Amino acid sequence: MAYTDVREYTHLNDDEVAEIGRELDRIRADVEASRGDADAAYVRRVITLQRRLAAAGRITLLASRYPPAWLLGTAMLGSAKILENMEIGHNVMHGQWDWMNDPEVHSSSWEWDTAQPAEQWKHSHNYIHHQFTNVIGHDNDIGYGILRMTRDQKWHPVNLGQPVYNTLLALLFQWGVALHDLDIEAIRKRRKDPRLLAKQLGQIRDKVGRQVLKDYVVYPALTGPYFMRTIAANASANLMRNVWSYLIIFCGHFPDGAVHFTEEELEDETRAEWYLRQMLGSANFEGGRFLHLMSGQLGYQIEHHLFPDLPSNRYAEISVQVRDLCARYDIPYTTGPLHRQYGQVLRTIMKMTLPDRFTSHDPAPEPPRKARRRRLSDDERQGRRLELGHWSRSASA
Repeated sequence: MAYTDVREYTHLNDDEVAEIGRELDRIRADVEASRGDADAAYVRRVITLQRRLAAAGRITLLASRYPPAWLLGTAMLGSAKILENMEIGHNVMHGQWDWMNDPEVHSSSWEWDTAQPAEQWKHSHNYIHHQFTNVIGHDNDIGYGILRMTRDQKWHPVNLGQPVYNTLLALLFQWGVALHDLDIEAIRKRRKDPRLLAKQLGQIRDKVGRQVLKDYVVYPALTGPYFMRTIAANASANLMRNVWSYLIIFCGHFPDGAVHFTEEELEDETRAEWYLRQMLGSANFEGGRFLHLMSGQLGYQIEHHLFPDLPSNRYAEISVQVRDLCARYDIPYTTGPLHRQYGQVLRTIMKMTLPDRFTSHDPAPEPPRKARRRRLSDDERQGRRLELGHWSRSASA
């Protein structure tokens, strides 16, 4: 069930909550003060690696009449797309590298290799998701408006199709994300500003057009007689990226131990309580350096939610301090192997397919106090935290 008070859930008093906030602020300050050439060199190395990998993949596809060359080229291209989305695009658009003052590696200028326009992603992800993490009715990432992920979401017969929806979401992840910021509920209930809707649809049309032109016309044409093989390779690479992105994101938010909250938690929420909600609402997974690189360091999802704008290459060292802090204050620190985390996610998706009476013999929890259940407009929401990044949001084109 969703909780209304992180202090009550963690059994901490006001002084302890405040001290946790101060310790996390100190961790942030220490990392900010120590950012430097080594961090800048890291992100530039990853960008160079990604671009060389993509180029090598496309060159290899020139020999795609031979199956080994096609497989190798597709694998390199898919890996390059994963790197660009996870370790580069996602983190650059969070503002993790803005301190470098490099106009080419900056949250205001980066446009990533996926169907959703960067401006819309920065709004739906940086602000909506990171500000209101796991708050029922506020965070649209809870099931992405498609899946029922908690008993606090009312069951409907349409949820019987969740196994199918989940499979389609994984396979078509970039296209689902492309529509994520439109706010389908507001459109359905005719609360969406028509000017803003027109602008967003125009942005999506233009971005999707560029992606389709690049992957399914221009690059295949460059391979001449292997046009169709290259289309198949590009489609396979995009599929690799879609499924991997879905897997990593779901494992960071929906395993056992990732707690949901009611909107009452937002009332007079302090910075320290916001920190606690990020720690309780996120989940890590374990693995080696290569796994963390290919997942955009989101195996450290807890640390990412605490410090979304700090350089991703620092999350491993930050995690040692955060884990120690959790141990000292007896705060849950949810982590486990990737396969186990996704197994728990999949089990939840399957259980939430059915009405509650078929999946649990426990007494039904008392429903939380009814409050606003519609998604608020930006004007009605709390002011955003500066570390969540910047975006433009104007209805005019």
